[in-house]
Amino acid sequence: MNSKAIFLAGAAAIFVLSLLQTPVHAQAAASPNEVISSTSAKFIAAGVVFALAAVGAGYGVGHAGAAAMAALAERPEVRSMALIITALAEAIAIYGLVMAIIILGTAST
Repeated sequence: MNSKAIFLAGAAAIFVLSLLQTPVHAQAAASPNEVISSTSAKFIAAGVVFALAAVGAGYGVGHAGAAAMAALAERPEVRSMALIITALAEAIAIYGLVMAIIILGTAST
């Protein structure tokens, strides 16, 4: 697994999600001492959540897929079990996407 590609994908997700808040919430911070607004922090948190979930899913699918291919080479009748295990690893990314949507849903409040 290429660690540079994983890092760049995570950084891009965080960057894009933090930029999305700019046109919607262009007002100034509540106090002059406030470095980052809570809305910006929520957007960064959503980006981090999705990036980490995508990295975890990629790691899980990579290892489960490799093991599934090895098992299929030896015993072709385990095809459905291998598919289920790979799908369970992919569900991690779906959970991360749902959590990011929940965080983004509360960002406007």
